[in-house]
Amino acid sequence: MPIGMNVLSSINAAKLTGLTSGSFENDRSFLVGACASTSLNPLNKESRMNKFSRRGILGAFASFGLAAVFGMTGCSKPAEAPKAAAPTPAAASTKKDFKVVVSIYAGWMPWYHANETGILKKWADKYGLNIKVDYMSYPASLDAFVAGKADACVMTNMEALDMPAAAGIDTTVVIVGDYSNGNDAVLTRKGLKLKDIKGQNVFLVEKTVSQYMLTRALEIEQTGLTEKDYTIFNVSDEDIAPSFLASASQNVVVTWNPMVMEIEKTNGVTKIFDSSRIPGEIQDLMVCNTRALNANEDFARALNGAWYEVLELMQGHGPDTEAALKVMADNAKCSVTEFKGQLKTTKMFYTPAEAIEFTKSDDIKAKNDLVRNFCFTHNLLGEGAPSVDVVGIQYPDGTVQGDRRNIKLRYTVKFMEEAKNGQLKK
Repeated sequence: MPIGMNVLSSINAAKLTGLTSGSFENDRSFLVGACASTSLNPLNKESRMNKFSRRGILGAFASFGLAAVFGMTGCSKPAEAPKAAAPTPAAASTKKDFKVVVSIYAGWMPWYHANETGILKKWADKYGLNIKVDYMSYPASLDAFVAGKADACVMTNMEALDMPAAAGIDTTVVIVGDYSNGNDAVLTRKGLKLKDIKGQNVFLVEKTVSQYMLTRALEIEQTGLTEKDYTIFNVSDEDIAPSFLASASQNVVVTWNPMVMEIEKTNGVTKIFDSSRIPGEIQDLMVCNTRALNANEDFARALNGAWYEVLELMQGHGPDTEAALKVMADNAKCSVTEFKGQLKTTKMFYTPAEAIEFTKSDDIKAKNDLVRNFCFTHNLLGEGAPSVDVVGIQYPDGTVQGDRRNIKLRYTVKFMEEAKNGQLKK
């Protein structure tokens, strides 16, 4: 799945105080990343590695006190879970304009259909809102959300934690759309198995779920290998398939669909591990900036209404369903057949009831615990993060993983339940 910001611009330390103190638009407007040039040679490790990596930005936040407090290990249930700072009544009554940024991935293509067919506008009109949708690359969309230039964004649970949440931006998950169930994969040439990658160069987008999945694959297969046993070459999501296919001497690549499908067509390439082995660990979400959400919760209602209308359409078998799938496939730059193949390796939660069940389960907490520990050990929660518990993750039952005094990632089922119960506007 598309994951991870390739590079981020350096932080102006003088602005950190304003950013962490709760300002929303102005103090975060400088926080814009820059994608690596596609003209760089992927085999030149110096040129491909993150020169302005997320480590630098999050480490800076930690140094300035974002991670200054410690929390309890694992899940705890406080007497009263902290809430995001509430907007003023004026803000709550006047916030009508919202911006959503989306990027290409099988589980997120319904947003393209909702936008291009007017379904999202219909739901926005029901609530008296103006919702603008921008299509971006995944790194650019994360940049926009972190910079406060978008109110909502599609991203994975890992990115939600180690990008906005770890940067001090209170973030709320309003739709749990799916989890990767084979869309992410490790592919090799020359019949290499996982145990054989020792000493190999590995193409992947560094500090993303691709790196996470490879680490998990080595653990699950009990290879005894660690990241010290191979060399990571950081290649952008746009470059990774053509770079791997053009370099016959390159034997290992980790990526997501549609790149997996493209690479797998090549003679001599074998898929040796995929995300179906780690179900629920790579979640695909629609998240909102909590401050923007609190300014008008109808924003989340409109998003849920549009989302589940499209998903209901996708479950049909007639011409309308085929037309919808074609819109999605065209935007994903693949055939309808290929897109249907990608959906087969995506565990879509086609109904709100399915999404709610997963979001309220103990399983999601266990999966997120694996992800947050990976983020901590890879310095994605900040170079100075004192422990894995530096950022609090709150679940619908009120339990908190990590620091209950620093909750920055929140899962809510409120709006999905309204969709399930028919409480959204007709």
